[in-house]
Formats: sequence, structure tokens, C-alpha cells
Amino acid sequence: MTTRSADRTGIVASLTGCLADHDGFITELAQFGTPQSDMFFSRICFDIKASALPGFNEDLATICKKYDLDNHVYRADRKIPTLLMVSKFDHCLADLLYRVRSGTLNIDVRAIVSNHADAKALADNAGLAFHHIPVTSKTKPEAEAALRKVINDAGVEFIVLARYMQILSESVCEEFSGNIINIHHSFLPSFKGAKPYHRAFDKGVKLIGATAHYVTSDLDEGPIIEQMVKRVDHTMTPNDLVAMGRDVEASALARAVQLHATHRTFINGNKTVIFQ
Repeated sequence: MTTRSADRTGIVASLTGCLADHDGFITELAQFGTPQSDMFFSRICFDIKASALPGFNEDLATICKKYDLDNHVYRADRKIPTLLMVSKFDHCLADLLYRVRSGTLNIDVRAIVSNHADAKALADNAGLAFHHIPVTSKTKPEAEAALRKVINDAGVEFIVLARYMQILSESVCEEFSGNIINIHHSFLPSFKGAKPYHRAFDKGVKLIGATAHYVTSDLDEGPIIEQMVKRVDHTMTPNDLVAMGRDVEASALARAVQLHATHRTFINGNKTVIFQ
């Protein structure tokens, strides 16, 4: 169960008391009141008997109305229907598919979309539908229509841009606000465009990093979920930096996806609250 609201006294006591009244057993509880925005966020994991649910839900609705809580109750075993999107670089996609296959990532991948055909073999090997949707400046409306059809047909609720190198339209960003995650190298806003690791090598950087964030209509400026870094030394070549960068991109993205999929992330303006 997750909640968000204006911060005020009594919310935690009311929620935990409601659970206790219906013999709910709390297994995990995290809460945070933000001093800067006077917002309150909570995440409570609990076990409760099915027979107690009607009474619990009725009392919970009363509490939510009293405190004006934005409340959601999720089944822990439900995996979010997810669309993975990729371009030519498939390291993040391959890592996500491995984690799904091994049962360590709490998502239900419904399909893979790409503007190139390179990742089809990965999709085929995973037994997933692969949709090749080329995108050019002239075909963007048709490409978005095809993308929306995939999303609707597959019942997608969550989109992961696993090194998808096209800009989504503002309407898609708004429709899935808080439910699209992107990954990119953390050299931005420096070293934009092609071969950022090579240009970072020429500059003599000492850290390689990656940033996973929620997608907004402002390119690469959405609320940050996860960031990871690795140190660089003078013996490393540009290819070493590329390899290191791909590792850290894959790790940061997987971490962000799992945080979202287990309902540990809360958007708070241009920032996030993350319950680890």
C-alpha cells in the first residue's frame, strides 16, 4: 500500500491502526515527510486474510477521505505489464531480459519495440513479440500510431526505454507520466550526441556514470530515480570507458525498474522520494 498527501499529524497512526483492527500484519513500513514541500509519503507491506478485506477497505476509504490521501493498494505478486523499447545498443535490454528470466525483476514484459531490427534475435530467444517501428522525421505520426497500437493491444502500463534513441511525443509522455523510465550516460549536459565516451576520454574524465530517470516532455530532465558511477584511471582506453559505461547503464536501469515495479518510488515535483 502506498500513500501520498499533504503532511499532517495522525496519518501513520490511522493507517497502522486500521490494519491492526483487521488483524493485518505489517511486514515493512517506510514513511517520509518532506520539509521543503510539506508532503507525506508512505509505503506499507502487510499480510491480511481475504475475509478481512471488505471491512479493511471500507475503513481505509474513510481514512483516505479524512486525510485526503492518494492511496493505492497493490498485490505483491502482481507484475506490471511492461513494454521495453530499444534502438541498436542492446546491452540494457539483454540485462533486463536476463533478470526477468531469472525471476529477479518484478515486471511482465509484454513486447519489445525498436526503431531498428537488431534486437529481434533477443526478443525471439525470450519468446517475446518484437515490433520493428522505423522512425524518421517524416514518419513520426505513423510510428507513434503504431506504437500506441502495440501499447493498447498488449495492455501496457509501464514503458522502459532501454537505450531507445528516439524522442517520444509530448502526448505519450503525458499519458504515461510517472510510468516511463529512461537511461543515459551521466556526462549530460556535456558530451551530447555521438561517441560521448570517446569525447569524455579526450577530456580526461575521472568518473563514468549513468542516470535513470522518469521521462517528461523536457528531454533528459525528468525526476532522477537512480545514479551509479565508476572511477576511471589513466590506463583506460576509450573502449574501456565504453564497456564500463554499458555495465553501469545496465545496472542503474535495472535498479530503477525494480524500484518502480515494487512501488518504492514517489515523484515529488522535479525530484523523487525512494524507499530503498
